[in-house]
Amino acid sequence: VTCQVSARIPSAHGTFRLLLYRSATAIPGTADHLAIVYGDDIQSVSLSQARPDDTDFTRRARGALPSPPSLTPDMADTTTDSSPPLVRIHSECLTGEVLGSQRCDCGEQLETAMEALRSAGRGVIVYLRQEGRGIGLLDKLRAYNLQDEGLDTVNANLALGHPADARSYTVATTILRDLSLNSGVSLLTNNPDKMEQLEADGIRVVSRVAMVPRTWSLPSTPQNGKHPQPPQLKEMDAYLRTKIERMRHLLDLPVSL
Repeated sequence: VTCQVSARIPSAHGTFRLLLYRSATAIPGTADHLAIVYGDDIQSVSLSQARPDDTDFTRRARGALPSPPSLTPDMADTTTDSSPPLVRIHSECLTGEVLGSQRCDCGEQLETAMEALRSAGRGVIVYLRQEGRGIGLLDKLRAYNLQDEGLDTVNANLALGHPADARSYTVATTILRDLSLNSGVSLLTNNPDKMEQLEADGIRVVSRVAMVPRTWSLPSTPQNGKHPQPPQLKEMDAYLRTKIERMRHLLDLPVSL
């Protein structure tokens, strides 16, 4: 994949740049992957490389640097153990991010990651179009119906003939290399599979930053006891428990759960 365009996005969580990545062999109509970047020192090498049809106008229109870089992504890497950039590998979730679904914590995790990048001063969210842990929106909604019948998120996927998690992070590692971040990142995740896949593909994970659900971090109250979770979020609690117990997620359950 290569970066096709970069544009400034002012948001409630700070001002970011949105980079769109597309494969040269992509089927027309398929979704493009994205990188949400905070910090001017993180730049795409492929975006600014010279192209056959380059003019001053086309370079400005795609958000490229004024002149092509002389380095490849590997040569340009400047990350260090003392200041590894924050990185979040995030998979698309229309229901959680657009509709505010409380079946999952995906929307909250995206917002938390954006806030963390702003606080740190630099970092990247690689946004992969892998809806429903890679099974697509259609089967994700089918899985929801099976969950309403009593299956958990893992068994619902298995019942539909899918693995518990069908995602691949190969595109993510390609994007991180293009951003010259392959030699060391601080990964925002609870998922050991992400760390293992990134490490196996040559991205060094220097440290992990846990993503604790907001309500799990609140102090106890007389009204709610040890776990001040609104009743309507019980489905999210069940989902997170399954990810801890069946998908190896590195997160401590509240005592009351």
